[in-house]
Amino acid sequence: MPVRWNSAYEMVNRFLEQQPAITASLLSPEVRKNVTDCSLTEPDISNAEDMVKALKPMLVATNVMCEEKRPTISIIAPLHAQLLADTTSTVKDSPLVRDIKCAIQNDLSKRYQSLEEKDLLYISSSLDPRFKSLLFLSPQEVQDTYAKLLSKAAALNKDEQSLGEQPQATVADLPHTPEDKEDCHSPSPKRRKSALVDLLGLTFNNNPSTQSESATYIAQKEIKQYQDVRCLPLTEDPLLWWKCQRNAYPLLSKLAQMYLCIPGTSVAAERVFSTAGDLINAQRSVLTPEHVDQLVFLKKKTWTCLSQVFRA
Repeated sequence: MPVRWNSAYEMVNRFLEQQPAITASLLSPEVRKNVTDCSLTEPDISNAEDMVKALKPMLVATNVMCEEKRPTISIIAPLHAQLLADTTSTVKDSPLVRDIKCAIQNDLSKRYQSLEEKDLLYISSSLDPRFKSLLFLSPQEVQDTYAKLLSKAAALNKDEQSLGEQPQATVADLPHTPEDKEDCHSPSPKRRKSALVDLLGLTFNNNPSTQSESATYIAQKEIKQYQDVRCLPLTEDPLLWWKCQRNAYPLLSKLAQMYLCIPGTSVAAERVFSTAGDLINAQRSVLTPEHVDQLVFLKKKTWTCLSQVFRA
């Protein structure tokens, strides 16, 4: 399959696994009678082993992106940077491995080069608690990415303030003692009716400069708090983490919903079409659309449940 990065690796790796059986088969007179040249030299075996080593990162990347559970767009930038690093030629590489790495480098280096694509991928990675340190970027790129994230969070906060929504409490504002918890249920002084609010509220609450500074300050405080938290392990689910932390980071959680909902690959959608193609044929052409949807759902759900059982 030319469009799949892992197919070449699996083909050559399977050949190396079955090499004794293949060699024995090639020695058979019946096979040699139909094939003019079927001898395998030592350089052929060495080249196959070198190909497996060179293509191993592509296999891992394909398996990661083919998962249906967490293949969000946030993983593309760190994965792309890691593949570029793994396919960098070294002095110890053989000429064949060097050629393979060079071909991969030339192809990957052309991808995601526009400013819009970089902004989308970098901001998505910064909103993923697994990759928020952005170790695959330079310090200047990290600073620029979080500056753009700050502007987006401040703009979101400003829009909420203009709509009259009350900003939610951050971790630093949450109560930490029983007394604070009791006070939390009492009306906040900011929400009480005040003569000063009636007199000067329209003037000072609607001051554009005051709103802008307040929105930027709140967003900056939330981002700083988010950066100080330890990175989430790579085995954890970032979407579940944001679900649990949405009250602690109200602005960033909304941005995470906007960015992390973007799938990083079309594999899941293609699998659904493949499943539908297996279910619908000429003999089943009278199926109604409702029944087709139910059959596709049942097949996908059954396969998911069986996979979980086998893993367990």
